[in-house]
Amino acid sequence: MNERLTRIKDSILGYWNRLSKTQKGLLISTVVITLLTVVILTMQFSKTEYEVAFQDLNSEDAAAAMTYLDSAGIPYKLSEDGTSLSVPSTNASRVRVDVASQGIIQNGSIGFNKMFGTTSSPLGMTDSEFNVKYNSALNGEIASLLQLMNGVKSAKVLVNLPKESLFAASEDQDQASASVVMTFKPGFRPSQDVIDGYFNLIKTSVPNLPIENISITSDNNTLYASNSGAGGGVGSAIQDNLAIQRNYESGIEKSVKMFLGSIVGADKVNVLVASKLNFDQVNATENTYTPVDADNMKGIEISVQDVQESYTGAADPSSGVAGTGTESVPTYPGDTTSGQTSSESSNKIVNYQVNQITKQIVQSPYIVKDLTINVAIEPADGATTVDENVEGNIKTILANIIGASLADSGTTYNQTQLLAKVSIISSTPAAATAAADTGISRTLLWGIIAAAVLIVAALVFVILRRRRNAREDELLEEMALPIAAEMPSINLDTVSGESQMRKQLESLAKKKPDEFVNLLRTWLADE
Repeated sequence: MNERLTRIKDSILGYWNRLSKTQKGLLISTVVITLLTVVILTMQFSKTEYEVAFQDLNSEDAAAAMTYLDSAGIPYKLSEDGTSLSVPSTNASRVRVDVASQGIIQNGSIGFNKMFGTTSSPLGMTDSEFNVKYNSALNGEIASLLQLMNGVKSAKVLVNLPKESLFAASEDQDQASASVVMTFKPGFRPSQDVIDGYFNLIKTSVPNLPIENISITSDNNTLYASNSGAGGGVGSAIQDNLAIQRNYESGIEKSVKMFLGSIVGADKVNVLVASKLNFDQVNATENTYTPVDADNMKGIEISVQDVQESYTGAADPSSGVAGTGTESVPTYPGDTTSGQTSSESSNKIVNYQVNQITKQIVQSPYIVKDLTINVAIEPADGATTVDENVEGNIKTILANIIGASLADSGTTYNQTQLLAKVSIISSTPAAATAAADTGISRTLLWGIIAAAVLIVAALVFVILRRRRNAREDELLEEMALPIAAEMPSINLDTVSGESQMRKQLESLAKKKPDEFVNLLRTWLADE
């Protein structure tokens, strides 16, 4: 066996030695590339691809999902923020179905199914435990319903149910209340109709809960329901009406400005429109009946019933001529059996068909009750006012526009009243320039005043600074040590007598009294 291995080794070495350097390099490169390819393919095919199965989880739901995956032996990956769970792509669909069927993901809320699925006691549930679980389940169900609505990221609900009283009437029972905190997805802003939907959902989910007892807060903002408490509230209706009015005024302004711009220039005209609209909705049904034959005022005969009856024979014994007989009552038939009687009756019924016209009339969403148009026009070059003919023509055009707009207002206006609703003013460039110059000169004036104030303030500061420095110098001089005064020298050796010394002292006292005083002080100090 060893000899065989040795021969194989020698043959391999002999084959290797017979190869050139280029061949050896190619062989080594081929082997290395092959090994790398095998390793990469093995890693690629054996790698498990993960897919996000659950996202936007809270801590409770994430913990419940992880417990289920661990018990089922399914690998998973938890995101860094702890809100997403990823499972192998091959098991993602099955895991979603299993978790949803078992109700593991509750979005932080527990509904009736999970809450009352099990009891804490084998003997049943007490009233207190039932009330607590019922409130928790009700809160969870309402939160789940709110989270199903578009744009809602999460919701937390707290409902306060009052205690029922057997002795109080239904109208005297305490009312429930609800507090809700909602978080919307980024970029979502609910409209008033959607907000009313939130309030209506909560109201219908809790018995004896009025709209005014519901408080909804979201993103540090408080949401309010409209007065109706349903879609199309008063708040949204007002906003819609204001938007219609702004659009109507803007449309007239653009039309008038475009038309007048072709006359006086697009950059020389400015338009302001003020309107009053009536948004009362009117729905009416009109029924009209007209004859088919307008000349004879008759319709088409649909059916005719003509019945004629006649009778001839002997009179009835109890019948007679009215008012006859000695004791008969006037106009009352007498008692006779003689004579013949006859009678005839005719009855004709004709049904006519006429034209019936039914109209459902729905008026427009608004009616213009009042309208005024104000126009500012820049006069031609070299003029200060607009030409009278041009101004008159413009007023006539604008009056026609106002008259057409007020046709359905219910009020008839004459031409003078329509012209009173038009105002044209001249906006001259000179006036604008003067106003601009006035503003500039005023600015310069205020600038000069500010500069003067700054200069005065600087001068006051310098003066005060100098005074303060001088005062500091005086204080320093007062605090400095006094310099010893030079005493006058008197040579006592040269003085021969007491009279001579007295004369010198008197002369010194007369000529230099300060030095004389200092000399005396020095002598006294020496003694």
